[in-house]
Amino acid sequence: MTLPTNSDAGRENFRTSVIQLDRPGDPSVFGEQTRAEAAQIIARYPAGQSRSALLPLLHLVQSEQGYVTSDGIAFCADILDITKAQVSAVVTFYTMYKRSPTGEYLVSVCTNTLCGMLGGDDIFAALGQTLGVGDNQTTEDGTITLEHAECLAACDYAPIVTVNYEFFDNQTVASAHKLVNALRGGERPMPTRGAPLCSFKQIERQIAGFHTAETLAPDANTSGVPTEIGVHLAVERGESAPSYAVERTDARTAEASAARAASQPTSAHDAPLETSASDEQHPQDSGGAAEPEPGKGT
Repeated sequence: MTLPTNSDAGRENFRTSVIQLDRPGDPSVFGEQTRAEAAQIIARYPAGQSRSALLPLLHLVQSEQGYVTSDGIAFCADILDITKAQVSAVVTFYTMYKRSPTGEYLVSVCTNTLCGMLGGDDIFAALGQTLGVGDNQTTEDGTITLEHAECLAACDYAPIVTVNYEFFDNQTVASAHKLVNALRGGERPMPTRGAPLCSFKQIERQIAGFHTAETLAPDANTSGVPTEIGVHLAVERGESAPSYAVERTDARTAEASAARAASQPTSAHDAPLETSASDEQHPQDSGGAAEPEPGKGT
């Protein structure tokens, strides 16, 4: 089977691009170490809730193959005892899961409102032209995958570019070109904030929850002057945010709080939730006519 090229990728159906009907996937391609690490991920979740581990498991398979393949989908379905359709639904919903081979560096350019107006749109267009790729496409040498991002949660540093999710703040077309040229030349420039750069597969292992001393940077700067201005002004002015009101603890209030907690379970671990499967059989379920409620008429 011929893999799609960059020119073909834009014509693929977005929702079915992970499903290869002629190749349903082989979970056995993942070795014992990956299966052991998958078991560690699943063990983080309560008994009976293993499917909650799907998101980090997908990052784990991306750390092995560089994107979510049919094999990766089959592996997650097999180890979680769910269907491949359920796995594919998650893969096609979140943009963090890639459906074609991803380069060593995932370069994300924020094109949301503020970043876009301050130069993000120009940066994305310029990089695309220089690299010869479009959105979610990879350079022929496999070094860089370019994507536009809706928001990178750093408006105070706009325009933002991230490389494998590490921040490069206050970018311009010129600085973004310099960054990309350095990456293609084998360099790893230090991000403005955050840990030193690593490869896409390495960052995927971190997101899956497997860290190494080389990729962790506990002393790295995670904020800067724009983020901290409000805090500094508050300290200078002696200002502080109002505290939360202390709830009364008399018997009546305590009784009301207990009643609310008993009637509103917050998750399946607190109390069984009513579902259609636990409802009593109604006439309309068996094809009969439902009786009108009192006072509602026919």
